[in-house]
Amino acid sequence: MITNRLELAGHVLRAPKTATGINGVPHSYFLLEHRSQQREAGLSRPVYCKIQVVLSGQESQTLLRFLEPGSNIHVGGFLAWQQGRNGQSRLVLHADTIEPI
Repeated sequence: MITNRLELAGHVLRAPKTATGINGVPHSYFLLEHRSQQREAGLSRPVYCKIQVVLSGQESQTLLRFLEPGSNIHVGGFLAWQQGRNGQSRLVLHADTIEPI
């Protein structure tokens, strides 16, 4: 198995939206924004990113209870490439853990 694990802290930009797939599985989506200072080549540099987070399955829907715009959270999961209906592709974080911070 190849490792694919990302943990990221940030704040929720948009409230989660939930849709049910054709197989009956709920999928919830929200946007996470991360800002920090990181060390690279011995120097401190500002880091900024936005990433869409997906929660899939009935069990994971309980993780949504504290997700409101502006909430600070720690998210863990795997990364996957996702193509939208509009043909645009992006990297998405499929979360399996979410904790308030």
